Amino acid sequence: MARAMLEYTKTVLQKVSFDTKLFCKELEKAVTRLLPFELEELKVWVQRFIFDKPELRPSLLCLKA
Repeated sequence: MARAMLEYTKTVLQKVSFDTKLFCKELEKAVTRLLPFELEELKVWVQRFIFDKPELRPSLLCLKA
């Protein structure tokens, strides 16, 4: 069940990636909902996902909080 939440979070982040503020808001929600090991996996995924999307790079600060 927990794995499903991580996959759902990734799907939501992909869909809202057109808006930096919304992307960051969804990341903040994920930080509160995911388990620590899932959060580490999400961090890696986000770094790969935003590699070619410089407008989303500030959202990395949401993961560090």
